[in-house]
Amino acid sequence: MARKPRVHFPGALYHVIARGNRGQEIFRDDQDHDLYLRYIREYKERFHFCLHAYVLMVNHVHLLIEVGEVPLSRIMQVLQFRYTRRYNWKYALEGHLFQGRYKAILCDKDSYLLQLSAYIHLNPVRAGIVKDPSEYPWSSYRSYITRDRFSLADRSFVLSLFAGGRTSVQRAYELFVRDHLQEGHRGDLYRTVDQRFLGDHEFVKSDRGVPEKRDANSHKISLEYLASVVSEVLALDRLTLYGATRNRKGALGRAVVGYLGRTLCGYENKAVAAHFNMDPSALSHGIRKVEQRIRENVSFAKRIKRVEEKLQSDQYSIIQA
Repeated sequence: MARKPRVHFPGALYHVIARGNRGQEIFRDDQDHDLYLRYIREYKERFHFCLHAYVLMVNHVHLLIEVGEVPLSRIMQVLQFRYTRRYNWKYALEGHLFQGRYKAILCDKDSYLLQLSAYIHLNPVRAGIVKDPSEYPWSSYRSYITRDRFSLADRSFVLSLFAGGRTSVQRAYELFVRDHLQEGHRGDLYRTVDQRFLGDHEFVKSDRGVPEKRDANSHKISLEYLASVVSEVLALDRLTLYGATRNRKGALGRAVVGYLGRTLCGYENKAVAAHFNMDPSALSHGIRKVEQRIRENVSFAKRIKRVEEKLQSDQYSIIQA
C-alpha cells in the first residue's frame, strides 16, 4: 500500500521513531549520544519546535515533537543527515545509517501526550536495560523528576496536567510512570487511522493540516546557488566548475555539488548532471569519490562541512522569510 503524505500544521504533535538501517547500532558510545542531543538542541533553537520527551536506544530513537511553522520533514532531514555524516566519518563507514523513512505518527495531544511520554521513558525498562527509568541516562525522564535547569525536554505542558507546586507535580508524574512500569509493548499507541493518525475519528476529521510534500523546502536552494557556494569554499572559478574539459578541480567541484545536492537539498543525480550538462553515471562515480575523500581527509571533510553549514543556514533563512 502506498505511503500517505504526512500532514503538517503548527502545533502538530508527532511520535517519531527512527531506526538503524537493518537494525544496526546508531550509538556506540557516550559521545555519539551527546552529539545527537547537541544537534537536537541546536535545531530546536533554529526551528522553534517543542521536544516533550525522548529516548535514545542503541539502534533506534523515540522523539515526541510538537512542531511550529517548520515542517517535521525539514527538522528530521537536517538532523539525520548531519548525524549520519559525522557517524560515518567517525567509524569509516558509508551509506545509510537510518532505516529508510522514519516513522511519524500524528497524535491527538489532549488524549495521548501524557501516555506517550511515559511509554517513551519506559522504553529502556521494557528492553531489560534498567529496572527503573531514572537509571537510564539517555532519555528525558530524569529532567521530569529533578530540577534540571538545562533540560532539553519541554516539560511544562505534561507536568501542568498534574495539580500542585513544582515538587508535587514532579512526584505525581513519577508515580504516574511507575504505575505503568510493568506494561509491555502497547500496540494501541501504534494503532493508527489512515496510516498516520493516533486519535479517534473526530480527531482525524477535525485535523486542520495540509499534506506535506515530499522533501518540503529542499529545493528552495537552487543548484546555481549551491554551485556558487561550493565554488567559494573550494576556491573554484565558474569557468572551471562549469567547463567541459577534463579538469580535476572542476570534476571535484561538480561531484561535491552532486553530493550535497542529493544528501542535503534533495536533488536527484540526473538533475545535477543535467545542470552541468554531463553524464549521470560520471557524476555518480564522482560522488562516490567525494564520500571516500570525506572519510579519509580531515581537511577536506571540514571544507565540506563549511559548505553544508552555510546551506543549512540559508535554507533556514528562506523558510523563516
